[in-house]
Amino acid sequence: MKMLFVLTGGAVFGFGLALSGMIKPEVVLSFLRLEDLGLLLVMGAAVGVATMAIMLGPRILNRPLIGSFEAYQKSLNKGTIIGAILFGLGWGISGACPGAALASVGVGNYPILISLAGMFAGAYVQGRFFEGPSGRDRSDVG
Repeated sequence: MKMLFVLTGGAVFGFGLALSGMIKPEVVLSFLRLEDLGLLLVMGAAVGVATMAIMLGPRILNRPLIGSFEAYQKSLNKGTIIGAILFGLGWGISGACPGAALASVGVGNYPILISLAGMFAGAYVQGRFFEGPSGRDRSDVG
């Protein structure tokens, strides 16, 4: 049952990205250059849906539909800021957001695999060299 929820959520998410045009790096790059602000509507809709889910979900449901609720908190530190800058630079240079890049492969945009390879390489390096055994960022550790 859990996998059905995950598959359905992923399909709806990918369809929304494809419908919005966010799977095309040229659309994302024109947005980042402030030439085409149509993606602001997409972001606004996403923020609205997420806000409603976060605010109304706990009031409507006694417990999550699948899985369990686990609060995840991580402190803001030097590693987080550097990672956010690198993520933003990569997104700005390639025009490829991770979710949209995966959806883009689904519609046959295979050159985006180069960007995806870079994303996976960055995630590997971060996990291999910048996470301690407890999952804490090593820049937090004395």
